[in-house]
Amino acid sequence: MQLENKVVVITGGGSGIGAAMAHRFAQEKAKAIVVADLNLENAERVAEAIGGIPHKVDVANEADIVRLIEATEKDVGPIDLFCSNAGIGLGRGLEASNEEWDTILGVNLMAHVYAARHLVPRMAARGGGYLLNTASAAGLLSQIGSVTYAVTKHAAVSLAEWISITHGAEGIKVSVLCPQAVDTPMIAGTEAGGVAGVDGIMSPEQVADVVVEGLAEEKFLILPHPSVREYIQRKAGDYDRWLGGMRKLQARYGQKAV
Repeated sequence: MQLENKVVVITGGGSGIGAAMAHRFAQEKAKAIVVADLNLENAERVAEAIGGIPHKVDVANEADIVRLIEATEKDVGPIDLFCSNAGIGLGRGLEASNEEWDTILGVNLMAHVYAARHLVPRMAARGGGYLLNTASAAGLLSQIGSVTYAVTKHAAVSLAEWISITHGAEGIKVSVLCPQAVDTPMIAGTEAGGVAGVDGIMSPEQVADVVVEGLAEEKFLILPHPSVREYIQRKAGDYDRWLGGMRKLQARYGQKAV
């Protein structure tokens, strides 16, 4: 997808990767960029800088996602690209409470479900559209130190796969963004980015550049850290050996991982 003259929505657009994508997409001359975030002040700041449109949204609330979609399509035009980007890290081991599970599932998985539920039929009816879902390398591998993060990011990747398989023939294109450590509040307080930082920490702006390239090539997997592809291949090639390697990482990083 070329972004010029496209209507784009970015959730979690007020900071981090979302804000960087908003600025980068503006450089690509997107027709309109809706910057949606739970923190309206952040959304307004980014939108003002790029000539975009701020919108307050709680992505874990389906009604909020519906309002975001309907307001954009009514006031701006049909959404060409919806970037379901908001994400959180919450909970660690099996002791994580049901409330923590519900919260992280709401943001890291169900937000993607809600967007697809209400956008895919609209996009299919007009001949197609594009979904970009931000997951994580943890969704392809795992996350040392956080079962909640690992499981919800795996689920986000699985959802994106299913949408591509099921609705691809209707013109629905899907990409899933799976970075390792990125210099955002998500890794704040972890030394060198924790286990996710083993291959270095990228800036949000670097990730946004890779996103633009991935969208242009319509890649399903957008991998800012190229080493992730090699790790996936190792995992598929010898699962037991891969698990052994992950246990070594667990022993090395332990509770400092996230």
